[in-house]
Amino acid sequence: MKSALVTGGAGFIGSHLVDRLLSEGWRVTVVDNFDPFYDPGSKRRNIAPHLEYSNYTLVEADIRDMETLRQRLSGEYDVIVHLAAKAGVRPSIRDPIGYQEVNVRGTQNLLELAREWGVKQFVFASSSSVYGVNPNVPWREDDCVLMPISPYAATKVAGELLGHVYSYLYGIRFIALRLFTVYGLRQRPDLAIHKFARKMLKGEPIPIYGDGSTRRDYTYIDDIIQGVRAAMECNSISYEVINLGNNRTVSLLEMVRALEEVLDIKAQLDFQPAQPGDVVQTWADVTKAERLLKYRPKVGFKDGLALFVQWLIDHVRFNTA
Repeated sequence: MKSALVTGGAGFIGSHLVDRLLSEGWRVTVVDNFDPFYDPGSKRRNIAPHLEYSNYTLVEADIRDMETLRQRLSGEYDVIVHLAAKAGVRPSIRDPIGYQEVNVRGTQNLLELAREWGVKQFVFASSSSVYGVNPNVPWREDDCVLMPISPYAATKVAGELLGHVYSYLYGIRFIALRLFTVYGLRQRPDLAIHKFARKMLKGEPIPIYGDGSTRRDYTYIDDIIQGVRAAMECNSISYEVINLGNNRTVSLLEMVRALEEVLDIKAQLDFQPAQPGDVVQTWADVTKAERLLKYRPKVGFKDGLALFVQWLIDHVRFNTA
C-alpha cells in the first residue's frame, strides 16, 4: 500500500485528491489546521467520508509548527503533496507577513521534513498568480518574465525556488503545479463562481470589480486532480514547474452570463472599482503538462458549471424568500 502525506487535505482541492487516493487504496495522512479563513465546518464536511477509512489519518496541526509535525507524523511516505497555504490575493495585501509565515516558512518546513525522512517525491501547489502582469499569453513555464503583483503570488514564487534548492542539494523530485482558477464541487465560498451563485440564488447583487472584462482560465477540479495524480507518479524528472489549466479564457461577464443560464436567474450587477492585486487575465499553455504528465483537460466550462451548481443546490440551503 502506497502512502501519501497531503497537507491542506481537508480543503477544496485536497479533499478531492484524498477521495481519489482512498478509492485507489492508498494510505493517506492529512495535515490541516482548519484555518478560519472560511467556515471550518465545510472542511469538516469534506472529510467526513474519509474518517470511515482505516487507512486514513487526520493530524490537526499548523505547518509552521515543526516540532508538532515531527512528533505526530511517521515520516514513512512515498510522496508529499503540499497543498496547504494561506489563500487569496486580496487578503494577502492586508496580511503580507502572515502569508509569508505560512506559505514560505511552512513550505520550507515540509521540504526539510522530506529531507529528514528521505521522501523523494514532492508535489507543490503553486499558482497562476505567479505570472502577474506578464503580457505574453498564453503563459508558458519557460517564460522567465514573472511579474507577481501580490504577496500571495510572491510566496508561491518563493515556494517554487525553495523546491529547486532541495531538489538540487538533496535529490528530491520536486514538481510545482501552477494551478489556474480551479472550480467545482466544494469550491471555496470566497471564490467568484461560488460567491456569485450563492448571491444570485438569494436575489442579492453580485460585485463586479472593474468593467467585467478580466479573463480567467477556469479549470474543473477533476482535471486538476488528474494532473496532480500524474505528478505524484512522475519519476523521470528532478525539478519542473508545470501549468495545470484549461487552455482557454472566459471573461468575468461571460462567466456571469453562463451562471444566469445554468441557474435560470438574472444577475443584478454591482460594478465596483478594480481591486489591487487582481491580474487582467490568466491563460495557461498546457503543452508541457501534456508532454510530461499526459494531462488533457476534459471538462468544458459550461459542463463544469452545471455540475457545480447542481452540487450547490443539493448541499446548501438558501433563504430565497
